[in-house]
Amino acid sequence: MMSAACLPPGTGVLTVAEDKTPGPIILHVDMDSFYASVEVQRHPDLRGKPVVVGADPNGGRGRGVACTCSYEARAFGIRSAMPVSQAYTLCPHAVFLPPDFEYYGQISASIMDFFRSFGFRLRQVSIDEAYLDCTALGSFEAAEVLARQIQEQVRDRFGLGCSIGIAPGKTVAKIASDYHKPGGLTVVEPGTVRAFLAPLPVKKIPGIGKKAEARLLELGIRTAGELAATDIQVLLGRFGRGAVSLHALAQGLDTAGLEEYDGIKSLSREITFAIDTNDTTLLASSLDALAKAVHKTLSDEHLRCRTVTVKIRYQGFETRTRSRTLSRSTGDAGPVGASSRTLFREMYDGRKVRLIGIRLSSIERPDRCQMTLGV
Repeated sequence: MMSAACLPPGTGVLTVAEDKTPGPIILHVDMDSFYASVEVQRHPDLRGKPVVVGADPNGGRGRGVACTCSYEARAFGIRSAMPVSQAYTLCPHAVFLPPDFEYYGQISASIMDFFRSFGFRLRQVSIDEAYLDCTALGSFEAAEVLARQIQEQVRDRFGLGCSIGIAPGKTVAKIASDYHKPGGLTVVEPGTVRAFLAPLPVKKIPGIGKKAEARLLELGIRTAGELAATDIQVLLGRFGRGAVSLHALAQGLDTAGLEEYDGIKSLSREITFAIDTNDTTLLASSLDALAKAVHKTLSDEHLRCRTVTVKIRYQGFETRTRSRTLSRSTGDAGPVGASSRTLFREMYDGRKVRLIGIRLSSIERPDRCQMTLGV
């Protein structure tokens, strides 16, 4: 029988325990309201106030969006990627701040270095979230102890909060980290993944967007449990081969570990906007943040790249990419950032954007002599 202990959001742990099976132990860390929390940390007078990081609301006439907001602002209905004019209408007394992506990147780099200090394989997937492969700990109980230590030290060292999910695979670990935000810790042990997912709305499953959710609702499928119980042939008829992995996940089949960096062919980062946007300031800032994040990984792994690729996905999922091959391999941030900006300017046509991404390829690891001489 499955046993579960559920505590109020942000105050405790949901530990689901049943049959234990050897396999991956993946920990997903997601910083809570990262940009807004960083602003509150460096401006303590903002603590307890509704804070919105994004475009200038211009008295309710602003045309940009809110990048993120504090939980105090969310109490008024403000959400990430909401038009800033709407955010202002909901809470005109909120503190609206322009984003400082360079500073956020510096804080993120320090936090990721702290995560690496534990010695586990790490995969950073955005400026404010990362996976750690804790399989070597040997048990989910030990991983839970580690998670509590991470939360405590992130709070003490950086003055920030984070939510953590632990599961046998990456996808469920990510879902679990969002289960009790902010400051939550959710542990899903082997054999209980399907039971954990079953009552969740299908939109909680990564890969199911608004359109897919609407089509599932047309089929009477509202929860992950209902998705798991649906004949795969029905799903294939409506969604094609992409339905196979989602159906398998809903059935509790998620044991994906983290890939090694050895022999890696490319490094990439992407940002998917909650609301499609043509705010050029937000797009440019997001692109710079992606370039810094992917270069940080390149630098940390002592790698060089020669090809930079920028991806833009417009409304309607039309996707375009453009690449630039440098005159020689580099590990420097300058050429990476400059190339990405140039590629974006050449490709962007003014339409609203759903996703932007950067990929570095033609990866090589210089030998020690090359690294020392800077050749």
